[in-house]
Amino acid sequence: MKIGVLHGPNLQLLGRREPEVYGTDTLDDVDRALGELADELGVELETLQSNHEGALLDFVDEASTRVAGFLVNPGALTHTSVALRDALAGVDRPFVELHLSNTQAREDFRRHSWLAELAVGVVYGFGVDSYLLGLRGLVGHLTRDRTEG
Repeated sequence: MKIGVLHGPNLQLLGRREPEVYGTDTLDDVDRALGELADELGVELETLQSNHEGALLDFVDEASTRVAGFLVNPGALTHTSVALRDALAGVDRPFVELHLSNTQAREDFRRHSWLAELAVGVVYGFGVDSYLLGLRGLVGHLTRDRTEG
């Protein structure tokens, strides 16, 4: 089973950008932790980080033929991108939305997600563990679907 991982805008700045909000782990640290858990769970990952919405949309479309589902940290696109919402809805693959910080405890504009109502789950506020919890949840969801369906 393969899982697509989308890291949205500015996530390449992890470890440097607002460490009091996002922590000191880098994107490489996130990917390394995800890779270790993926190995443990027996799944493969295909990842993309981009600051360009179109690149993320293209990845969703193209990867949807190879992956069973997606982990998505859309960054600021959470609050602005109907296009990303439409892309994820259009490929009919389950996804988990996740965030390093607790978006509900931050600025008002960060409390609305265009993606959340389509996601099989949303995880936020646990730093790097948000990714790991999201991966565990998505793999569990996909595994249950295969054994029940």
